[in-house]
Amino acid sequence: MKNDQTLFGILADSEEKGRGAMETAVYATCILSVVAAIFQFMGQPTPDPFAGFDPAAQPVPVVSHSVEATWQTKS
Repeated sequence: MKNDQTLFGILADSEEKGRGAMETAVYATCILSVVAAIFQFMGQPTPDPFAGFDPAAQPVPVVSHSVEATWQTKS
């Protein structure tokens, strides 16, 4: 008897034709785009933040006053 089906049975049987192929195509496109983005970033060189750093080229700071350490002062 066809009238004794549950709501889930009716919904499961009413799946649209061709929907499975469309879902597969959409999921495959999403996965391929993620993989392509990962490979794009893997191919880029990582810049070295210290490549142009030369500590000898740093100027010595100029102060307008000198501070004497407290253990070196005479009481």
